[in-house]
Amino acid sequence: MKSVMSAGAVSARFDDRNLVKYGGLVSVVRLAERCGLPELGSELLRWRSSVNSAGAYPVVKMLTLVFGMVAGADSIVDMDRLRHGAMGRAFAGVRAPSTLGSFLRAFTHGHVQQLAAVCRNMVPALASHAPLLPGADAAAYVDIDDTIRRTYGYAKQGAGIGYSKVKGVNALIGCVSTPLARPVIVAARLRKGAVNSARGAASFITEAIKTARAAGASGLLVVRADSAFYAEEVVAAARKLGVHFSVTVRMNPSIRAAISSIDEKGWVAIKYPHAVWDQEGQCWISDAEITRVPYTAFVSKPTCRRVTATLIVRRVKRLGAGTPQGQGELFTTYRFHAVFTDSPLPLVDAEKAHRQHAVVEQVIADLKGSALAHAPSGHFNANAAWLLLACLAYNLTRAAGSLASMFHAKATTATIRADLIEVPARLAFSGRQQIWHLPEHWHTEHDWHELFAAVHAPPIAA
Repeated sequence: MKSVMSAGAVSARFDDRNLVKYGGLVSVVRLAERCGLPELGSELLRWRSSVNSAGAYPVVKMLTLVFGMVAGADSIVDMDRLRHGAMGRAFAGVRAPSTLGSFLRAFTHGHVQQLAAVCRNMVPALASHAPLLPGADAAAYVDIDDTIRRTYGYAKQGAGIGYSKVKGVNALIGCVSTPLARPVIVAARLRKGAVNSARGAASFITEAIKTARAAGASGLLVVRADSAFYAEEVVAAARKLGVHFSVTVRMNPSIRAAISSIDEKGWVAIKYPHAVWDQEGQCWISDAEITRVPYTAFVSKPTCRRVTATLIVRRVKRLGAGTPQGQGELFTTYRFHAVFTDSPLPLVDAEKAHRQHAVVEQVIADLKGSALAHAPSGHFNANAAWLLLACLAYNLTRAAGSLASMFHAKATTATIRADLIEVPARLAFSGRQQIWHLPEHWHTEHDWHELFAAVHAPPIAA
């Protein structure tokens, strides 16, 4: 590819009032309107403010922040990307970054809780308008994990040295997924950087489960978590709501004792990543083997709080010398990984399903690659609100992708933005009708039209 003009014939001007960089944003805005996001905001965001204060018109400012994040904004200043070309003619109520920054800094803990309620109620609304969670009536998984969002300087409220030895704030994320669908965020909470991972996890899991159920997860539901959340309160929260659990456990004396009691004949080889199928032997050549053994957890607690379930153990041949920390001289050949679970699935399926808990890491990476690239304010509640808005933008983008195509239903939000939202367009009017002129031969033209048609079609009567 090369230029068809000589260098002297090229010039550039930023003077077209009818151009828009985000031609796909119109479909996401319409999707949010169809799902009732403005009405949810009006009902749940209650600001006792005068008209001229930072809290005036909270719904308009909330929507501006969300759609800015959908367009790729990852800081308050970056919200200015919504104020170019014909954006003011296409979308009403776009606010300046300075106004949005003042709005975020006006958040109190109570306002953050109100915004969390908006996010929770939006998930089932999106699921009813888009195929977000196919197969949720059969089986679904709620995954929880936390991450440190690194911060700099000394002015960030709540910043501290977390488990990763990095200074920042702690974001707790809960998502729901199915074997057929990418995860959707059902709960999020910002905490101080030095907080213990499992602190407040019981109430958080309760919130995530209830939202997942409301979004259509009516079948088998399993809560998955890593060893940081191995606590009696976490398991009790899942069992109280009739949900199964699958939690990684750390190696301790009782776990080692349970593993040492396993009969050598009880191990089953599994199709592990990078395993090779031996056609002659009709088996998987793999160093990974699994088994299960009954186990009673939390024996130091009162009898009524102890839990008896299954310990699924996976062992993998150790490639290097040395003994992993906490595994002792008992295990000199294998590395062992244990999961405490009451999953009703068969052994191989239950173990494989737990390994897929890693999908929550992909959600966290997606957030950090977009709106959660920064904790943009020095105020803790502003950053807590920013996290919730980022999750709302994530879910909206996921829903838009699921309406466009099977490929975009499982793509990252960065891909969805590049293919469906960041489409340059020219806005024109014919009478009262908006006409969007987009590039000829756009590589995802068909998918863009699928999304556009889905959100602009007349609503189906109930």
